[in-house]
Amino acid sequence: MKSKSKIWIMAVAGVVLVIAVLAGVKVAQVRAMIQAGKAFVPPAESVTSCPVAAASWESRRSAIGSLVAIHDVTLGAELPGLIRQVGFDSGQTLKRGAVLVKLDTTNEEAQLESATADAALAKATLERQRILRKGGANTPADLEAAEARAKQTDALVMNLRATLEKKTIRAPFDGRVAIRQVERGQVVSPGTPIATLQSVDPIYGEFSLAQQALADLKIGQSASLRVDSFPGRTWQGVVTTINSEVDVVTRNVRVRATFPNKDGLLRPGLFVNVDVLASDKHDVLVIPATAVVFAPYGDSVFVLENLVAQPRFVRLGERRGDLVAVLSGLKEGETVVSNGAFKLRKGVKVVVNNSLAPKVEVDPKPSDK
Repeated sequence: MKSKSKIWIMAVAGVVLVIAVLAGVKVAQVRAMIQAGKAFVPPAESVTSCPVAAASWESRRSAIGSLVAIHDVTLGAELPGLIRQVGFDSGQTLKRGAVLVKLDTTNEEAQLESATADAALAKATLERQRILRKGGANTPADLEAAEARAKQTDALVMNLRATLEKKTIRAPFDGRVAIRQVERGQVVSPGTPIATLQSVDPIYGEFSLAQQALADLKIGQSASLRVDSFPGRTWQGVVTTINSEVDVVTRNVRVRATFPNKDGLLRPGLFVNVDVLASDKHDVLVIPATAVVFAPYGDSVFVLENLVAQPRFVRLGERRGDLVAVLSGLKEGETVVSNGAFKLRKGVKVVVNNSLAPKVEVDPKPSDK
């Protein structure tokens, strides 16, 4: 029995010794890993950088609006009749006075000839009555009747000529005509639409600005217009109308700017981006918009100090093109990470490689390449 107990004690002691050896080895490994972690230096991150630059920007207010024709009418027939001639095509540019439609005037022309002959006879009769009256050969009533008859015939002639004029429908101003809605041989009634005519040069850009803009918004201010349909194109104009009232729902004021449109590319109804520019300029600090790390708790950038990234909270202002104004948090001349900030944290070393840095512009132009 004693020999068996001794064997069991030795076995248990052996197991405990093995466990102790394994634990010691594991502890040594963990300590080695901790030491290696403390001594580990992460590799430097590759980024691009740029200095915080000073710039002079003119005051600008941006808005989204639409284009409106200065003159926009739907032409129609004033009198009933049969269309004998159509003098325009859809989409054609017309000059003021150009003939669009002529209605049949056969009856009116015949009536005009008869009325003209009656007017000539009445005029001759009036002259004879005046001569006779001077000699006392007729009564005053005869002269008055002749005068009345002459006036009636003249009025009839004028009425027929007006009717003939109304049956020729002309363009009331220079403009571009829309799709025509009538054809030759068609019988039209008063009010029948013929086509829409719009003046397109110049053209209005209509938009709304917040009521705070009234403090520095003036007639004659420069305005710039951009249309998504024509990327890279910009039209320059001036503010010509500021509405006399502010919308009680949105608290915005309607504004119109006038833009030249000699090539006719701008069409009424297009959505446009409008910038109203003030004559005065103000100094700002600018950085690329790609340098900003946006977060719910605040926007920040990484400033480079001896190639070490240090986060800095900033307050941003207006954005123009690829640049954004910094109102506070940075100083002129400091170097910030312009690309690659998303992979940085406080104290990370960086390697600056600006060879592939994209070009930063206030007014970037898209390229087809």
